[in-house]
Amino acid sequence: MCACRNKIRSLLKVTGLAAGVFSTYSVCRGDEKFYNNVFMPIVRLIPPETAHDLAVLGVKWKLFRPPYQDTDRLRTQLLGLTFSNPIGIAAGFDKHGEAVQGLQLIGFGFVEIGSVTPEPQPGNARPRIFRLNEDKAIVNRYGFNSEGHDVVYDRLRECREQQPPEERVALGINLGKNKLSLDAIADYVQGVKRFGKLADYLVINVSSPNTPGLRTMQSKSTLQTLLTEVLKARASLPANEQRPILLKLAPDLSEEDLREIVDVIRAKACAVDGLIVSNTTIDRPATLRSINAGQLGGLSGPPLKNRSTAMIARVYKLTEGKVPIIGVGGIFTGEDAFEKIEAGASAVQLYTSFIFHGPPVVPKIKRELDRMLQANGYASVQDAVGKGVDKYLS
Repeated sequence: MCACRNKIRSLLKVTGLAAGVFSTYSVCRGDEKFYNNVFMPIVRLIPPETAHDLAVLGVKWKLFRPPYQDTDRLRTQLLGLTFSNPIGIAAGFDKHGEAVQGLQLIGFGFVEIGSVTPEPQPGNARPRIFRLNEDKAIVNRYGFNSEGHDVVYDRLRECREQQPPEERVALGINLGKNKLSLDAIADYVQGVKRFGKLADYLVINVSSPNTPGLRTMQSKSTLQTLLTEVLKARASLPANEQRPILLKLAPDLSEEDLREIVDVIRAKACAVDGLIVSNTTIDRPATLRSINAGQLGGLSGPPLKNRSTAMIARVYKLTEGKVPIIGVGGIFTGEDAFEKIEAGASAVQLYTSFIFHGPPVVPKIKRELDRMLQANGYASVQDAVGKGVDKYLS
């Protein structure tokens, strides 16, 4: 009897060890089926913010390395930079610049961190992020939780010094303002001056719905003053620290609002180098099924997809295709990315699909996008930009 029990125990140990080795290998190598059927359902049992923190930690430790070689067709020129592919990670995942190299290893063509505020601040009270599992969507109300300029600057400087320039992924730094700031414009000016040395591009984020009064900075007069001061700040820097500056827009703007913003950025004093379309929405489509649909905050994921694609097309038309656009909102497949590129985006960013499907979603989207570009006769991403703008305007 004892010998039998010992054999069973040994068998269980060997089986458990084998399962552990297989699981570890599948996670690190980005086995898509394993993630979708085993790993991510387990992750969704963990509270959302805890899961997010653990994900950032895992990426920071470079645990995830899905194998994929970017094709020449995916190589993208934007903002005077060359991306190995047009798929970036949106601000909001790596808020404090902890995992830039790990995100590069996963296969992102560019990485945007933040939002970063001048002074450290905790953000809004927890819980502040909610899964809408039935809709594959997320509602968050983080409220610019940030470790502040100094901590993030030192961390990013160390990160960049570890790699020669030719091996570094293109880095965007998304700038925010402190919740209790008495001079919001000064907060953004400070960010431009602080991070010009480290960033490849900078983002002025005045479109988060989770900081009181922030979206009012998209109004014409305030935006004119903000962009004028931000661009003056950039011009005051040494030439090798003057980085492209992009403006991130909310998806809830009216047609009149959009026209006013485009009028503002046409003026030389306010001429930003690009736009990010779009941030999360405060709208709640009637199609949402999750019990968390009523939570306050910004909604991201598939419910935002068509709205953001249509907005990209409208902005592309209004700017006559002269202002580069990075498209964000509900990209889960290569087809989703392709639609945004045909609508007018020169590159795209992921967030919610990465949260729901993990690292394998990145090579999956790149493979699918590459096939769609080829099938539609495009030799490069640039060839496809804006080619289908009219069909996405409705």
